[in-house]
Amino acid sequence: MVKKKPPEELSYEEAFQELEALVARLESGELPLEEALGLFERGQALAARCNQLLEEAELKLKQLTIETDEGEHAA
Repeated sequence: MVKKKPPEELSYEEAFQELEALVARLESGELPLEEALGLFERGQALAARCNQLLEEAELKLKQLTIETDEGEHAA
């Protein structure tokens, strides 16, 4: 079995892609309970990582927008 990276080491794209695959496996309904619980737990961590990265990107965009607005007003 391949050891997966911790969610905090994944890019948004990597985390989201893995999360989509986990959801598909869970929705199949063919997993034993223990495996489904493990996948659910991993999915929660991946979703939290995606949310964190999106919040960071949103903050950066807001900061860039403020800097751009301030630059236009100074001219």
